[in-house]
Amino acid sequence: MNMAVDIAGVTLKNPIMPASGIFGSGQEYSEFYDLGLLGAVVTKGVSLEAWKGNPAPRIMETSSGMINAVGLQNPGVDVFSERDIPFLAQYDTKIIVNVCGNTIKEYLEVVDRLNDKPVDILEINISCPNVEHGGMAFGQEPEMVEHITKEIKGISRLPISMKLTPNVTDITEIAKAAEAGGADAISLINTITGMGIDVKRRGFYVANKTGGLSGPAIKPIALRMVYQVCHALSIPVIGMGGIATAEDALEFIMAGATGIAVGTANFHNPYAMPEIIEGIKDFMEKNNISDLSEIRGIVH
Repeated sequence: MNMAVDIAGVTLKNPIMPASGIFGSGQEYSEFYDLGLLGAVVTKGVSLEAWKGNPAPRIMETSSGMINAVGLQNPGVDVFSERDIPFLAQYDTKIIVNVCGNTIKEYLEVVDRLNDKPVDILEINISCPNVEHGGMAFGQEPEMVEHITKEIKGISRLPISMKLTPNVTDITEIAKAAEAGGADAISLINTITGMGIDVKRRGFYVANKTGGLSGPAIKPIALRMVYQVCHALSIPVIGMGGIATAEDALEFIMAGATGIAVGTANFHNPYAMPEIIEGIKDFMEKNNISDLSEIRGIVH
């Protein structure tokens, strides 16, 4: 039985990985299980300089998920390279580094500094605000998506997966622009912009007013977008959005996803990912499936 998948020429022992931002670099979760069980570890977003993130409060629960406005807090690429990469390199898993920035120059500088590090794939978070062009996310304009992808691909010695925002009119238009720019893979979906108001305090639940909605509430939207992109592009897709069980993961695989990223579920069940891996194995055994490629994209 083969659970291995290929993403941009990188072979993962299985398709399961954490979604960026949930897992940090795995230090806390390594106390629960061997990170080598995972196909890959996707790190929290890494920027050129340290980012403090947004003011507190910046997380709230919803009836079926959570809203976060953490703001990509991280220590910067140099501290990350010295501290986190050596930690992850101890484990028999692939390392995917999420890259963020406020200008194209910042993205390129981070990518350049990671080029000679022992990592396998760069996931480029283009949901960040483009401070040079009015604050609209890099990933909301097809022309900008193609441009930033081409710029990064021009200097990266590592495969790149463009992480797309769902806060657009037509996700396939954005994904096609990333593919045209040379992306090796696509990661989607990022969180959906949401808001909560505390009627007792008569104020917003998170100081930033809005934040990213994740968890089970967004799964049907994520699944639809993953399906659309998988059938519009020829490059692999890492699917995410509300995945909490093996059945959830299998839905995304049947929709066409090659990789599966698990986010919010890790907060209430730190064993979510090992359980999903075992659940997929059980499904394959019970249904005489020898390779995940037999069921990938079978729904039309």
